[in-house]
Amino acid sequence: MNMQGLLKQAQKMQKELAKVESELNSTIYEETMGGGVIKVEVKGSMEVESISIDTSLLNEEGKEDLEEMIKSAINEALVKAKKDKDKRMNAITGGVKMPGGF
Repeated sequence: MNMQGLLKQAQKMQKELAKVESELNSTIYEETMGGGVIKVEVKGSMEVESISIDTSLLNEEGKEDLEEMIKSAINEALVKAKKDKDKRMNAITGGVKMPGGF
């Protein structure tokens, strides 16, 4: 393959990566804790989209448990988002790490 062909292939891959990156950034990843009393949604861009707390947890005695469940749900949702991103990007790049945050 000549340099022109390699350049075209690299440009095509870059466009595919940008498309997948855009899709991932708008994808919502959900995680629940405590049998569904805590629900967290994060975007693939690693931003928290929403947090839902069942009113049964809103008392002083359960404050520490509530805080721990929220933290755990957020972390688990972020793990899901990262795994999906890695999987989808690796499908395009064949596992080769791309520069520039892709």
